[in-house]
Amino acid sequence: MRGVGTKKDVSEIVFDRKEQMKQIQSGLLDGEKIIAVYDAIGTGTGFIGLTDRRVIIQDKSFVGKKVAITSIPYGKITSVSVVSDRSWAGNFFSTGSIAIHVGARTYEVSFRGDQKGHHVHNVILHYISR
Repeated sequence: MRGVGTKKDVSEIVFDRKEQMKQIQSGLLDGEKIIAVYDAIGTGTGFIGLTDRRVIIQDKSFVGKKVAITSIPYGKITSVSVVSDRSWAGNFFSTGSIAIHVGARTYEVSFRGDQKGHHVHNVILHYISR
């Protein structure tokens, strides 16, 4: 992971894969800024991008090897959840997931490690609670 910004340095973009970040950059609106782009694991989702205006999810679950890039304005998100696997002893595994609720639809995205999931959750929560 490159360019993890701190509270003092918010100008850097956090991303896992350069090609995914470039895909997000190619579809930005005038004045829109990327916050982070994270690679997703599991079936269906390729990556998630966060900008200062929306969440962008690459969905690979369509029939016939089709891929969709879905933009979700923060104003349409009703809630966001952190979904974690827990053992019976209460220990968290290394994979974190988030669920983004938009009307009757829920988008679930899983990451390697729980820090990315927590970051995505916190950014979304920041923008939907404004």
